[in-house]
Amino acid sequence: MASIVLSNLERIVSLLHAPNTLNQPKKRWRSAFVTIYCSKTLLSFFNVSLPENKHFEVSRRPSFTIVDLKPEKSFKIDQTSQRPSFTVVDLKPDKSFKIDQTSLLQLLKEKNVDTLQNIGGVDGVASSLESNVDFGIQGDAEDIAHRHEAFGSNTYETPPTKSIFHFIVEAFKDLTIFILLGCATLSLAFGIKEKGIKEGWYDGGSIFVAILLVIAVSSISNFRQNRQFEKLSKVSNNIQVDVVRAGRRQHISVFQIVVGDVVCLKIGDQVPADGLFFDGHSLQVDESSMTGESDHVEVNCSNPFLVSGTKVVDGYARMLVTSVGMNTTWGEMMSSISRDSNEQTPLQARLNKLTSSIGKVGLLVAFLVLVVLLVRYFTGNTKDDNGNKEFNGSKTKVDDIVNAVVGIVAAAVTIVVVAIPEGLPLAVTLTLAYSMKRMMVDQAMVRKLSACETMGSATTICTDKTGTLTLNQMKVTKFWLGKETFATGSYSSIAPYVLELVQEGVALNTTGSVYKPNSGSEIEFSGSPTEKAILSWAVLELNMEMEQLMQSCMILFVEAFNSQKKRSGVLMSRKVDNSIHVHWKGAAEMILKMCSSYYDASGIVKDLDDAEKMKFEQIIQGMAASSLRCIAFAHKQVSGDQENEQEHKKLEEDGLTLLGLVGLKDPCRPGVKKAVEDCQYAGVNVKMITGDNVFTAKAIATECGILRPGQDMVSGAVVEGVEFRNYTPEERLKKVDTICVMARSSPFDKLLMVECLKQKGHVVAVTGDGTNDAPALKEADIGLSMGIQGTEVAKESSDIVILDDNFASVATVLKWGRCVYNNIQKFIQFQLTVNVAALVINFVAAVSAGEVPLTAVQLLWVNLIMDTLGALALATEQPTKELMDKPPVGRTEPLITNIMWRNLLAQASYQIAVLLTLQFKGESIFGVSEKVNDTLIFNTFVLCQVFNEFNARKLEKKNVFKGIHKNRLFLGIIVITIVLQVVMVEFLKKFADTERLNWAQWGACIGIAALSWPIGWIVKWIPVPQRPFLSYLKMKKI
Repeated sequence: MASIVLSNLERIVSLLHAPNTLNQPKKRWRSAFVTIYCSKTLLSFFNVSLPENKHFEVSRRPSFTIVDLKPEKSFKIDQTSQRPSFTVVDLKPDKSFKIDQTSLLQLLKEKNVDTLQNIGGVDGVASSLESNVDFGIQGDAEDIAHRHEAFGSNTYETPPTKSIFHFIVEAFKDLTIFILLGCATLSLAFGIKEKGIKEGWYDGGSIFVAILLVIAVSSISNFRQNRQFEKLSKVSNNIQVDVVRAGRRQHISVFQIVVGDVVCLKIGDQVPADGLFFDGHSLQVDESSMTGESDHVEVNCSNPFLVSGTKVVDGYARMLVTSVGMNTTWGEMMSSISRDSNEQTPLQARLNKLTSSIGKVGLLVAFLVLVVLLVRYFTGNTKDDNGNKEFNGSKTKVDDIVNAVVGIVAAAVTIVVVAIPEGLPLAVTLTLAYSMKRMMVDQAMVRKLSACETMGSATTICTDKTGTLTLNQMKVTKFWLGKETFATGSYSSIAPYVLELVQEGVALNTTGSVYKPNSGSEIEFSGSPTEKAILSWAVLELNMEMEQLMQSCMILFVEAFNSQKKRSGVLMSRKVDNSIHVHWKGAAEMILKMCSSYYDASGIVKDLDDAEKMKFEQIIQGMAASSLRCIAFAHKQVSGDQENEQEHKKLEEDGLTLLGLVGLKDPCRPGVKKAVEDCQYAGVNVKMITGDNVFTAKAIATECGILRPGQDMVSGAVVEGVEFRNYTPEERLKKVDTICVMARSSPFDKLLMVECLKQKGHVVAVTGDGTNDAPALKEADIGLSMGIQGTEVAKESSDIVILDDNFASVATVLKWGRCVYNNIQKFIQFQLTVNVAALVINFVAAVSAGEVPLTAVQLLWVNLIMDTLGALALATEQPTKELMDKPPVGRTEPLITNIMWRNLLAQASYQIAVLLTLQFKGESIFGVSEKVNDTLIFNTFVLCQVFNEFNARKLEKKNVFKGIHKNRLFLGIIVITIVLQVVMVEFLKKFADTERLNWAQWGACIGIAALSWPIGWIVKWIPVPQRPFLSYLKMKKI
């Protein structure tokens, strides 16, 4: 205390000795500053409280302002004067927290409970952080900003995003591009040497420009796709958490959490920041993501330390946040991890094999062309524009020989460029990136790329009931006490003691909460939909006072709800008489089995023999048949010595007294029946797997169209989980296809069904929302987790997150999956047509005429149309209803179907026939020069691809224009391609090595190209065999 007084006195003296050479206004200001500071110092003497623990450092950072009392342009101090021209005056009240970040980090790092107790326990830490364990922080904008400034935000530093330059460098690494660049450099050098810089740069420069154009387009496409993945990554990391602020429980983003927040945790949650446990029951966390240890760690008051990134596997709790963002171990770890967007999907792997196979054929053709052209050149069979031999033995200059060889090599390399369909991987990337973006709009977030494709092949969908087929908007519509049902407003006839027990059972055995605003606005309920429905019924209908009940009782032990037992229990003590009571709540038939008596409305306890139990079972079945979820409440008073049962983690489970039954209505989602019908029409079997009882399950399944009326009578269409579990493996495999509904199932039963279906060759999609669903989600071909009700564990185990928890969105994902596959097939057909035509034309022309009709620049332009613009046009087609008219594509079906072979061979044959005719007879037919003829060949070839792009839109349907007005991108690309082609032919003569064409010649080119439409229409009438075409050649399926 003495040192503090001394230090403050020194500051006061420094104020009093401030320079006195001031005018009157400045003197008044200084007087005010001195008064404020002296008052603050004197008050601080009475408010000083230091921590008792000597080893625990608490920062006391001074907060001061430098006030210039003598402003000058240059801040020089007079060397002769002992007094500076300014004084340090502490004006700001001390807003720093009583505990600093270093101390909090040390506390979590050491995990020493004694150190925590020395600073007042969790309450002491909360107080130092200006928070409260019951009411949380104030949470206003100023408070949040202050905490951000002191402790940082709950965000992680991520590795820098890849720039466009990175993708340009990656594009340059392509071997064929390197060879072409080499050829372009040589061509440029020899051209300039031979013709001078004014004329000689055209050939080499044109190839350079064409290469740069191809690289630019592919780099921009990859860059945009990478940005798309990063955006999706941010969305998937944006977890929603429950916090208490100003006494009110609210839902916020994980990124908005600050130090001092009170966070509510439940099963399946990821711990969003480092913190301290202070209230909860049976909390167990999985720390394997941090420590690698698979054993679950129990967290309680003896071990209250919670680490960010760990998962809650059991129980529920509230925690005080002590460190966020980069101050946590998880934050440090996450900052070094970036989501890998280079994940290769199964379809991409298959396409890479296809690309490799086509590339080998292209290399072979290019090599043959190279050999033929070199032989023809050196044997004197090649002539220049004037009809003279290009090679005359020793008379030919070395420069001319090298120039000619470079031209031949460039032509051969360009054939390879056109032959290798680099556009295939690009098309997959584009269509996946596009579909992922569109699926986000349709309420589906893709976490794993491969799921997009696999979903198109799905043959079976196993779906949950609650929240997926239904709205998950629960409301209590029935209440049975004894064998009587009570309507709303008639609860006054029930014995007060029984009502009190029901209220106790609701208030104490819940993970939800009630918030009553002081302003008189509506009461807010939080928790799961079931908890919210029961709490709102008890508060609004039974006039339950939640806070009052919580204060009058003390919870001794809690058995949290889990999907295996389908119940939760609480051991509590009443403070009035110290009596000990057990309350159970859960699935009605489960609780009924634990009861030996029941209360009637007048409060009389009656025996519950087998005959009475049968009556209650009929009541439960009646409610279930009306699509109601049945929840039962039971109670038992236990003797004091049985309180020690809590140490054995076991509550009384028999001899209970049934308090009552509530029926919760959860209506079916609008549009679900239509979505189920669409899936069934598309050849996809829909199965419902639910934890509800068999009668509720049958009622909902019939309402949704999963069960047809009367189908539940068919043997094996509806089973219970325990029945399915007890089948022999052979029986399960035999019956699994006929099962439509599985009721009272556990997560293990769901996993068992997925395994059986996969053994039978099905491609299985599974929906899940709970932590225990994780094994089934991982085992399934496509795991679909729920965005609203789904736990973080379930989401991490899934491939796609259904953001609105709606089954209709699952059907949309199925449609998108088929669309992705279909778009890839369209592009393969389009590209292979060009590849086959270009290879055959160049090869035949090179062998017979000794020259290649399409120059390097022209072939690179065709490559650009095919690979990039074609991929953009065809990969962005939206799903149509036609996609759901066909059965699913099997795992083993070839990527290039017989229908595709029929279409592409017909178009390629037509193009080859037309272009070879033009090559050999074009000059005489049109009466034009060789240069104009070559331009006609180039123009016709490009226009054939433009018209064939329309044919590629529909693989089977004859009307290729249906729905074309909806795809503006397709039409835009067609227009851009045509405009660029006109520019190439008419205005870039020297760049593209073309001659201008007249209107008649343009008309002839368009007419020849347009014939591909009627040819495409006629070809689609030709039937194709079921057996894959390649199998006739005894080739491996591609």
